[in-house]
This record gives sequence, C-alpha cells and structure tokens, in this order.
Amino acid sequence: MPRDSVPRVRAVASVLHLDLDAFFAAVEQRDKPSLRGKPVVVGGVGGRGVVSTASYEARRYGVRSAMSTREARARCPHAAFLTGRFHAYRDTSERVMRLLRSVSPLVEPLSLDEAFVDLAVADHATYPGLTDLSVPSVTAFAEHLRARVAEVTGGLTASVGVASSKFLAKVASDLDKPDGLVVVPPGTERDLLRPMSVTVIPGVGPATTERLRRVGVHTVADLETLSEDELVRLLGNANGHWLFQLAQAQDDRPVVAEREAKSVSVEGTYDHDLTDRVLMEQLLTRQATDVARRLRKAGLSGRTVTIKVRLHDFTTLSRSSTLPSPTDAPATIARLARTLLADLDTSGGVRLLGVGVSGLADWVQEDLFGETSDDEEELPEVEIPHHSRRAWTPGMDVEHAEMGRGWVWGSGRGVVTVRFETAETPAGPVRSYAEDDPELTAWRPPTPEEEQE
Repeated sequence: MPRDSVPRVRAVASVLHLDLDAFFAAVEQRDKPSLRGKPVVVGGVGGRGVVSTASYEARRYGVRSAMSTREARARCPHAAFLTGRFHAYRDTSERVMRLLRSVSPLVEPLSLDEAFVDLAVADHATYPGLTDLSVPSVTAFAEHLRARVAEVTGGLTASVGVASSKFLAKVASDLDKPDGLVVVPPGTERDLLRPMSVTVIPGVGPATTERLRRVGVHTVADLETLSEDELVRLLGNANGHWLFQLAQAQDDRPVVAEREAKSVSVEGTYDHDLTDRVLMEQLLTRQATDVARRLRKAGLSGRTVTIKVRLHDFTTLSRSSTLPSPTDAPATIARLARTLLADLDTSGGVRLLGVGVSGLADWVQEDLFGETSDDEEELPEVEIPHHSRRAWTPGMDVEHAEMGRGWVWGSGRGVVTVRFETAETPAGPVRSYAEDDPELTAWRPPTPEEEQE
C-alpha cells in the first residue's frame, strides 16, 4: 500500500466513546426502586413486541436487544416487562450530552445513550489535566467524567473507552461493561485487535463473516495476513479497503459535532397480519405522503425510495428504486413505493410496512418535460390498522389524587394495578383501581414554561 494512501492516525489517545449501560432499563430501575437489582425488559409488551433494552439482571437469562418479547418472556418469565417512557430517556440523555459539551465543542451523539468526544479540543481552562493528553491524564479525566455522569443522571453508570481513533475507542468501551473504563495506549492498538473476532469491525455482518470464514479468516490477526488487493477481490472495493485499514488500526474519521440525517422514513406495525394488497398500497400511499411532508419541512429531497416489509414469520424484506434526480413529491414517492411492493410475495401476511427516502439533497430538479405534477395525490379513505394500545401500559407514569405518583404494574379486565414510588422514595405500596377511576390519571413531566410559573 502506498505510504500516502495510509490514513493518518492520532499520536495520542484523544477520542473518547461513552456508552450508558443498559440505558432504558437503567432509567426504569432508577425511577422504580422496587425494580433495582431485578431483571427488567423494556420494549413492546405484546406478543409481537421486540426487546429494546434488557437490564444486566435479565441478560443473565439470555434476554437480548432485538429479541422477540415472546422469547424473552420464555427465557425470563419473572422479569418486569415495561413499555418505554421516552420523556425520561430524552431528559436523562440531554443531561449527559450537556455534560459532554461542557468538556469539548466536538461531541458526536450516536444515539440517546452514546457519543464520541474529541478531547484534543477540550476546554483546558476547565480541564487543565487534559493539556498533555497522556495516558495517565486521560485516564484520570475519564474516571472523573464517569463520576459526573452518575451525578447528573441520578446514579446511572457509563462504560468509557479512550483511544487514538473512533474505532478503537468504541471497541475499548465494550471491553469492560458495565461501568468500565479502558484506555488504549498509543502504539498498542494492533496488539489489542489481533486476538479479537473479525466481527469487532463495524460493517462485518453475517454475510461478510461467512465469506471470510471460507478463506480461513476468523480473527483480526487472520485478516492481517490478507493483502488489500485480496480483500478487495473478496469483498468488493469499498468493503475491502475499509476492512484492510481497520485491521491495521488505521482510522482517521473525525468527531463530527452535527450528524446530518441520511434518510427520512415512516413505518407502522399492525396488530393483525395484512393480506389485502389494495389496503397495503393505500397504507404505503399515506406513509409516502408523511415522508414527503417531512422532507419539505426540512427543506430536503431524495433520490432513493425504499420500502420495508416484515412478513408474518418475522422475515424482513426491503426494496429500493433510485430516481435520476431528487424529489419531494408525495405522488412520485407513493408511485415508486407501490411499484416496489408489487415485486414482493405478501400472500402469507404482513406485520410491518414502511417507506423511506434517502440520497438526500437540499434541492429539487425542476420538471423540464411536464411529466410530473405538483398536485398531491388524493389520499384514499382507509381505516388504518394499528397496534391496539391499552389505556394503562406497564411502566407508564401515573398520579393518584390521594396516593401521589406511581407507575402501572399491570392492567386488564377493567382493573389497573399501580405501585406508588418514584426515584426519590423507597419501594412503595401496590394498589388496584378500576381503570376508569377518576382519581387516577396519566402523569406527564412539566413543560419548561410550567416549571417557570
């Protein structure tokens, strides 16, 4: 490989990756004292639900993210299965992101619960220990940061990795979970990677893993034995170059403070399998209109239209079509979506439908030949199937006129059971009420305007 084609890497461990441990479940355990130290599963609670996050107590029974709730219940029937409370997750995430931005202007959130931080541009006036970025200095800072995260979140833990690149920092944060810290000294990156499975490299999924296995590659050390040309022939130009560089611990990707949206999409999960093709086309048309509305609101357009279809057996299919120029026209997006659906066999039933647009741009090609119209396609009158939600879902925040705040333990047959406790109280009592009891209401956090009153 020519010397000038090798990416530059940092000479110091100045990229930090922070990952909040079992985030959604940890927030639930923080706010529900009776669940601390017990298995908690957050996600869809119905038969077709999917696990979003499992606490470490639940993971000991084999419960994992993206597992069906049905399987999770079979593995850990005594777990608390809760629906999500996204206002609590957003609030907690914002506290952590504000803390990280007080350290460095370059913070790249990957999701609500993880982010990269560039320590090379840290505020030295506030954090003078980061001036030299030596291993002892960044280690001491990372320990301080983890303690501060616990303070601002009310006791949540975070796993942190610090290294000379984003790739190595993320690998390091996974090595000592939960509540761990790993700093990779510069110059030791390849020694750390060599014994690891090739799946540690981003983008190496089942198909790539199988291709590599067929040529005797199982670990990063095995991968190092292949030349860049061999990897390109085996995996294609982009993937071959990418794997070759990361196997050599070469990663010069910067920490980017603002991450632009790569796509705009809408999808829906249905309580009963859909078999009516006309109904599916009508649903896709409505979703395409929603996508177009979001694109226009953001001042964007896109060239590639994709549909996502999950069949009755949980098989997920996607089909895409790319236009010669970007569009934000709902009729165009809907027409392509319906055409893509026509190529799929949905006779066994469909559980999920979705429409997305990618290849985003901030301009739209004018219609030079009069082939399209600005008129939006008239939406069909259709009763859209939807996942039926009970009035009182497990885990939701409620408030009783006499007992105060609590959360829904369970409900059914006209009865809702509530445990009255919050993050600031001990484990509280359990009471049951008629589901239409006027003294029991859903609780919502106050708005900033209400807090100022």
